[in-house]
Amino acid sequence: MSNVIEKFHCLIIGSGPAGYTAAIYAARAGLKPVMYTGLLQGGQLVNTTDVENYPGYPKGILGPEMMEDFKNQAERFGTDIRFGMATKVDFSVSPKKVWIDDEKLVEADAVILATGAEAKWLGLDSEKRLNGSGVSACAVCDGFFYRNQEVAIVGAGDTACEEAIYLAKLCTKVHMIVRREEMRASKIMQQRVLDTKNITVYWNSETDEVLGKNTVEAVRIKNNKTGEKTEIPVTGFFVAIGHKPNSDVFKDFITTDTEGYVTTVAGSAKTNVEGVFACGDLQDKVYRQAVTAAGTGCMAALESERWLSEKGIH
Repeated sequence: MSNVIEKFHCLIIGSGPAGYTAAIYAARAGLKPVMYTGLLQGGQLVNTTDVENYPGYPKGILGPEMMEDFKNQAERFGTDIRFGMATKVDFSVSPKKVWIDDEKLVEADAVILATGAEAKWLGLDSEKRLNGSGVSACAVCDGFFYRNQEVAIVGAGDTACEEAIYLAKLCTKVHMIVRREEMRASKIMQQRVLDTKNITVYWNSETDEVLGKNTVEAVRIKNNKTGEKTEIPVTGFFVAIGHKPNSDVFKDFITTDTEGYVTTVAGSAKTNVEGVFACGDLQDKVYRQAVTAAGTGCMAALESERWLSEKGIH
């Protein structure tokens, strides 16, 4: 591992709505931020088609195009955006040390973590092929596109129940696929699902295949007890089996909850390490929206600026 050292006042790790917003604010504050984008430049939104719920885009916008707008705005104010992935950190020292792609060592006074979270998928080839063409991991993001249509959702936790109920308000019918004969969700959420007339729950069932050539046309499920397979005509297929925050590389230094989400001080982007801030889906398991991620990115940048100023670092 070579030690090619560069030193920055403000380093941003990650490049979704949170990272880019942090970059815009940090750059305008004169912090000369450097961003390492990670492998997926633009985060989860680059795998999204139409985004219609972000303010300022009255006609909607494609996810990749939106992230390009964010990137251009960050660069306009002087953010140094680089392709690379943080593979190791040492936050026990000041300045903080971060290794990029296992080979380049950089140092930073303040670090903003914006590495996001990844949706967990079933692992089907058809699910991957139709991702963005009827397959989604966010009902709140994409449910609107399936108004007055039939959809399926797979999952059994509180989030799956919440999303099923949300979809039921938009769609004529929601087919909920549950692997066991009971849900993991809280009793109250389970009851709300069962009380919703246009939700049908398929117990002891797994997704065998998502069907459709260019868009989702149906889902084939398999009953785990009988082996019987059933095809359900749907136009949308939602996966709600959880998310995995991209926090592994920071865990030796940064406090996380049991699911791996970075713990921040209530009402702030501060972590347990002074001078390290976290924003976006990396620390938000409740909302997981582009607009809320952008808001916490703003918070992280403002708090970084304040912290650097208090420390007399210019």
